[in-house]
Amino acid sequence: MTAPLLVAGVGNIFLADDAFGPEVIRALEQRPLPTQVRVRDYGIRGLDLAYDLLGGCATAVLVDAARRGQRPGTLSLIEAEPPDGTVPPEAHGMDPAKVLALATHLGEEPLPRVLVLACEPEVLPAGDEDILPGLSAAVRAAVAPAVTALHALVPLLLADPAAPAAALGRSMENGPPHPAALPARTPATAEDR
Repeated sequence: MTAPLLVAGVGNIFLADDAFGPEVIRALEQRPLPTQVRVRDYGIRGLDLAYDLLGGCATAVLVDAARRGQRPGTLSLIEAEPPDGTVPPEAHGMDPAKVLALATHLGEEPLPRVLVLACEPEVLPAGDEDILPGLSAAVRAAVAPAVTALHALVPLLLADPAAPAAALGRSMENGPPHPAALPARTPATAEDR
C-alpha cells in the first residue's frame, strides 16, 4: 500500500549545510511522524526520489537547503513549481527541479503536489571544493524547528492533501502556487475601504 504522504530529506551530507534534509529526517527518528507517512532520507539519490514521486502519494514534502536570500537558518515553505519542460531531466544528482522534471518524463500520471520545506544555508561549497561535513550553527539550530513544522504540517496534509500550506505562519512560492496554497479571500468591509 502506498503512503498518502511522502516526507523526503534531500542533500549531500558531505557538503556542509546541504545536509539539512538528511539531518531533519534523522531528527524525526526521535519524534516520528504518523505511521501513514513515508519518511525517507534520499540523500543525493534523485532517481530513487523520482520513482517514489510516481508511486501514488497524494503529496510530497521535500526537506532541503535552498538559497532564498534570507538570514541563515530561516525556514520557508515553498509550493514547488510544476515542471514546464524548460528544466532538463537528470538521472544523476539531486537538484529538486531536475528530479521533478525526470519524474514527469518517466511517468504517465501527473506528479503529486510537492512542497519544499527549505532552510536558508550559511555554508554551501561552490564548485569542486573539498568535502565540508557538518552543518553550520545557524542551520543546525533550524533542525528542531523544522521537525516541529513538519508535525504541524503533516496532519493538515493527511486530512486534506490540498490544504493551504501555512504551517510556518507564511508560505513562500517560487512559482505559480497550487490553488490550495492561496489564502481564502474575505469580502472587504466598510472599515477596509
